[in-house]
Amino acid sequence: MSKTLVMKFGGTSVGSLERIENAARRVIKRLQEGYRVVVVSSAMAGETDRLINLAKQIDRFPSEREVDMLISTGEQQAIALFALTLNKLGVPAVSLCGWQVPIITDKVHTKARIKKIGVQRIKNLLDEGYTVVVAGFQGVSEDWEITTLGRGGSDLSAVALAYALNCDCEIYTDVPGVFTADPRIVAKPKKIPYISYEEMLEMASLGAKVMQARSVEFAMKYGVRIHVRSSFSEEEGTWIVPEEEVMEKVEVRAITLDTNESRFTVVRVPDRPGIAYSLFKALGDAHIVVDMIVQNVSHQGYTDLSFTVNKADADKAEEIVRKVAKEIGAEGVERDDNVAKVSVVGIGMKSSYGTAAKMFEVLYKNNINIMAISTSEIKISCLIEAKYGELAVRELHSAFIKEGEEVQVINS
Repeated sequence: MSKTLVMKFGGTSVGSLERIENAARRVIKRLQEGYRVVVVSSAMAGETDRLINLAKQIDRFPSEREVDMLISTGEQQAIALFALTLNKLGVPAVSLCGWQVPIITDKVHTKARIKKIGVQRIKNLLDEGYTVVVAGFQGVSEDWEITTLGRGGSDLSAVALAYALNCDCEIYTDVPGVFTADPRIVAKPKKIPYISYEEMLEMASLGAKVMQARSVEFAMKYGVRIHVRSSFSEEEGTWIVPEEEVMEKVEVRAITLDTNESRFTVVRVPDRPGIAYSLFKALGDAHIVVDMIVQNVSHQGYTDLSFTVNKADADKAEEIVRKVAKEIGAEGVERDDNVAKVSVVGIGMKSSYGTAAKMFEVLYKNNINIMAISTSEIKISCLIEAKYGELAVRELHSAFIKEGEEVQVINS
């Protein structure tokens, strides 16, 4: 039996009819190589933002159920156009929305989590000789409500289907792989041939836009191998694989920058048990993810509490934080959207020393103040003023990733 392959195309890869045809020809090449192909498509570039903006023109905080109903139509348009193109090129193709697969999720609108995947219909269509084009980003709850999987959710759709079909997953995008830094910021970053799930998960959660963090987390949990590559060239991209397949544990694999965060400071919070719980429970109940948290040393029974959230959630978070701050007797709430999070990531940090000191030295020498720090075994992140973000990336890349150094990996 022919091997199955999941091929996911992002918004830029299906941004026009010409690009959809280019992507379709990539699919045909795989079919000619003997694969049975399941395509996962994002909405055409800019379509999701356009639809969200329409909703926000009606209501600053639109119903999340109706937002899911609205923005899921972007992928539905793209898969129909993709299937029509394949049919025109002589390839029998069928498009399926998330609910037709079905991809069953929980009931959390705009950030749903996958609970079950039914792939028998896909398998039947593949057996009948069809190429199946599935709408990424969307699913359906058990009570038949359309849901979406969060920004970048088409990656998660593709990885989940690859797991269910027991096959590899190719992610096609507008860049030829994963780099040691954003090529728009650093002039000559290096493409990484192989990267561990852990490193890619940290990079995705720290601002690297190549993959959605939840999709990498899913791939790591279930062992799905992912190949990130360009829609516009034939060159080999970056494989995301288990750590044991990456031979060289370099100290720092990549530098990332996230400018999509807002910082909130709750001023003069009464320093007593339960205060942090009250605040963060309210945010959690609203499905708002909190990132960096800093609490200052208490003075005269009061303290300041700062934290960051994604800018997409900032307006909603501000409304909640101001309400809770009033209830707990805090003096006020400050919001700062002009922040950036710069990070160094590498599994080699597990066995290296001095990485933090070196990072802080680079920032100090460039007169960049650190507002907050967070760490894990394989990353160090610093919150800084947004205007210094790109400078910090360039200087850290120069310090940690030298010209001419190649990332050594073992082929698998």
